[in-house]
Amino acid sequence: MAKVLILGAGTWGSVVANLLALNGHSVTCWGRNKNLISKLNSEHTHDKLPNVVFSEKVLFTNEFESSFYDKDVIIYAIPSNAFRELVDKSIKYINCKHYLISLTKGMENNSLFTMSEIIEDELKKHGIVNDKIVVLSGPTHAEEVGKGMASMIVSASKNDNAAKYIQDLFMNESFRVYTNNDVKGVEICAAFKNVIALACGIIAGVGDGDNMKAATITRGLAEMIRVGDALGCKKETFYGLAGVGDMIVTAMSTNSRNYNCGKLIGQGMKPKDAIEKIGMVVEGINFLPKAIEIKDRYHVELPITSGVYEIVFNNKSAKDIVNFLMTRDKKAE
Repeated sequence: MAKVLILGAGTWGSVVANLLALNGHSVTCWGRNKNLISKLNSEHTHDKLPNVVFSEKVLFTNEFESSFYDKDVIIYAIPSNAFRELVDKSIKYINCKHYLISLTKGMENNSLFTMSEIIEDELKKHGIVNDKIVVLSGPTHAEEVGKGMASMIVSASKNDNAAKYIQDLFMNESFRVYTNNDVKGVEICAAFKNVIALACGIIAGVGDGDNMKAATITRGLAEMIRVGDALGCKKETFYGLAGVGDMIVTAMSTNSRNYNCGKLIGQGMKPKDAIEKIGMVVEGINFLPKAIEIKDRYHVELPITSGVYEIVFNNKSAKDIVNFLMTRDKKAE
């Protein structure tokens, strides 16, 4: 039995807490929202997951410092824009023995660090030697995992033993875990697929159908692979669960906040109003400026990504951008 702390009681963090508790581990889940934590402890329900019943074995808490006591595994499940702040806040309680897991998808402003690179950077700043850093990513909507529906994910680490340890920690008959050592590739997939999900939502919002969504996923995968090539990632990663697998589920499912946000934008809603209506962090919106910075810095062609950026940040018409993408110069695939 492992002793696990999850930092973040959002939909994914709380569902992972539930999964690990049902796997027989001792689980504490920390969150800032006092009302949410109280409800999870007393009623075992989450406002954003009405069809999920949480195990009484999970201890949900607002107490930060004490929650680190005697833990083996620390899991970060918070939005990317708050990631470094929380890692920095938690670093004083971390040592070389902890397994450090990121569930967060995105990149940091300016540095363009992935979440695992932020953890590495904070460890280095504080003189802590720990290579047991793992990224979990794949086609895993919290709504389905929370109900015990069959799902698969990737445990990615530069340390093969750490990846396998987390594989064993999470795996059960309804949750299958594969290992991967291309951490950068897995995190690039996790960030970029949210942009393609926004694009597919926009396409649905303007009235186009499955043909165009399938084409956007396919050409979006080509954009992701170009970025991966520029950053030295393995192409096979992009054809796996963390790449095309996660992209399909995020870009086609009504459980996807990125898809749903894009659909509202495609229907004419202002991006800030669409985000407010979704009521949760839309990581694709947060990542768009970083995607454009990558495009410019590494000279990568990203027409779909650039089109979504123009819609979200430069008030361009969704219909005009879709028309632009359809009428670009003829090319071979």
